[in-house]
Amino acid sequence: MSDLDLLQGTLDLLILRTLAWQPMHGYGIAQWIRERTSDDLRIEDGALYTALHRLDKRGLIESEWGVSENNRKAKYYRITPNGRKQLRVQTERWARYARAISAVLQPA
Repeated sequence: MSDLDLLQGTLDLLILRTLAWQPMHGYGIAQWIRERTSDDLRIEDGALYTALHRLDKRGLIESEWGVSENNRKAKYYRITPNGRKQLRVQTERWARYARAISAVLQPA
């Protein structure tokens, strides 16, 4: 797995997890992740919309136009059943990866 694959996969996982709560527009997704991580993770717009396009193309999310809280036209994204399945698989994989890294970082 390359660094780029890891970064893209991590961002995809974060987006899928966010959309598992409720449909959101792009700004809402970025804001939810930032708030949830106490500002430790900030998603750049370019990376976010590239990931949303990638997930949509793979059938893991779908979108439709709506009106945002401030009466602006916004594209809302929601997770699909295939996206929920992928979320479960990727969450388990990420948890194993995190445990392995943590085991290596612990003092002997």
